[in-house]
Amino acid sequence: MSELGFLRFEPYFKQVLWGGHRLRPFKGMEPDDNPIGESWEISGLEGYESVVSNGQFKGIKINDLLQQYGNDILGERLYRLFGNKFPLLIKFIDAAKDLSIQVHPDDRIAKRRHNCWGKTELWYTLDPQGDAYLYSGLLESITPEQLKQHIEQNTLSNVLAKFNPSRGDLFYLPAGRIHSIGAGNLILEIQQTSDITYRVYDYDRTDKDGKKRELHTDLAVDAIDYRVHEDYMRHISPKSDREIVMKECPFFTATLLSLTHSHRVKISRYDSFRIVIATAGKGQIVNDTGNVVDIRQGETILVPATAKWIDIRPEAENLEIVTAYIQ
Repeated sequence: MSELGFLRFEPYFKQVLWGGHRLRPFKGMEPDDNPIGESWEISGLEGYESVVSNGQFKGIKINDLLQQYGNDILGERLYRLFGNKFPLLIKFIDAAKDLSIQVHPDDRIAKRRHNCWGKTELWYTLDPQGDAYLYSGLLESITPEQLKQHIEQNTLSNVLAKFNPSRGDLFYLPAGRIHSIGAGNLILEIQQTSDITYRVYDYDRTDKDGKKRELHTDLAVDAIDYRVHEDYMRHISPKSDREIVMKECPFFTATLLSLTHSHRVKISRYDSFRIVIATAGKGQIVNDTGNVVDIRQGETILVPATAKWIDIRPEAENLEIVTAYIQ
């Protein structure tokens, strides 16, 4: 439906102890004194539903909008699967301090324990600074008993695969893969709509009240994939004015475009919405019915499934775009 046009949402800034001060400037906003760890760009998570910030639907929560326009926004196929809950959560993450070592459950465990979806996610690194590092997966296959021993002996990091990322590195984190984001990382995250995290190790840190944060070791033991895999990280080399698939999985497909000229993206091909995220530069998006929206670094636009195509038009500087949809 042409009346839907493009949907833009108010970002939700999540203030956490490990957050930094880079997200607001990255998004072209004035900095402030609050340590922001995450900017939730699009979320259908209960209690954190994104609110439309533009047009005739301004002020409406995304899940409420789906009740009226679910087939048009998600596509008929996805609306049958997900109903009135938006299935992906998009974040920018700024880690000024190390995050905990953690794991997320898959759909089967999450449904049984929490009556929600599991959490498979993807990281696209934007601006790692200093000695920024990430943990993603295991260096060696271990048993649940060995995992507990490493936690008790403060040696868990010894068996984790550690990376010093550069801009454009991609980390795919299927549910069950143990991981952590280290200080100095600025990351784009694409994930299932879930906020279930099992904290495995937290460096014996305390919160603002002097209390150690809760660990979820017993829950994590059954959720962790104890095997070693080969796909922990790969670097993405963009191809000028071409869309390349960064990752395709059952939960989402993520693509990358590095544009110096206008590029057309077909939307109707997959009967899915398309999320468009600008990770560098600025430009415009035009759809088949003539709607136009500006986009710049740090901004996210939702293109409804009813659009046939969009043209993404960079301005003078190079425009880098990440998109996400569900095949």
